[in-house]
Amino acid sequence: MADRLRADAKANQDLVLAAARRAFARDGGADASLREIAKEAGVGIGTLYRRFPTREDLVWAVYSGEVDRICEEAETSAPHPRAWMETFLDFLAAKRAMADALKVVLAGDEERRLAVRARITGALGSLLDTAAAEGAIRDDVAALDVLMALGGISLIAGEPDQRAQAGRLLDLLMDGLRPCR
Repeated sequence: MADRLRADAKANQDLVLAAARRAFARDGGADASLREIAKEAGVGIGTLYRRFPTREDLVWAVYSGEVDRICEEAETSAPHPRAWMETFLDFLAAKRAMADALKVVLAGDEERRLAVRARITGALGSLLDTAAAEGAIRDDVAALDVLMALGGISLIAGEPDQRAQAGRLLDLLMDGLRPCR
C-alpha cells in the first residue's frame, strides 16, 4: 500500500482497518463479516472492496499493520524490553485470533512468513542491544531465543484470564536476561 491516497481515501482506509482489527479479534479473520466491517467503519462495501479486493488482502493489511506497530514499539521501548514483551503478547493474541485467515494468506508463501519473522526479530534485536548497552540485560542474548520464549509464554498463558500468569512468566524471563553480578 505504498501508493499515495487522497486524504479522504486514507481516512476511509484507516477506518476499515480499525474496524477489521476489532472484528478479527472478536470473530477471527476467516469468520468476520466484511459487510459488518464496512458498516462498522461507516463506509460502503464497495469502498472496502476497492481498497481490499479480497478477504486475504484485508487480513494481510491488518496483520502487516500490527507487525509495523510492534516493530515501531520496539524502537520506542528501548531500553525497557519488559514493556515491549507485554505488547508483543497482545500482538500474538491478535495473531492467534486471525490464525485461520493468516494460514490462507501465507499458504505457500514461506518467503513472506520468514520476512515477517526476520523483521520482528531484527526489531527485538535492536531493543535487546540497546538494553544490553545500558546494562539492563546480558549482552549474550539472541533475539530469536527471546522471541521463541515469548511464543511459549503465549501458548502457555495466552488467554485473557491468564494475563497475571503471563506477567509472572515475563518476570521470570526478565530475571534470566539480567546480567549476573
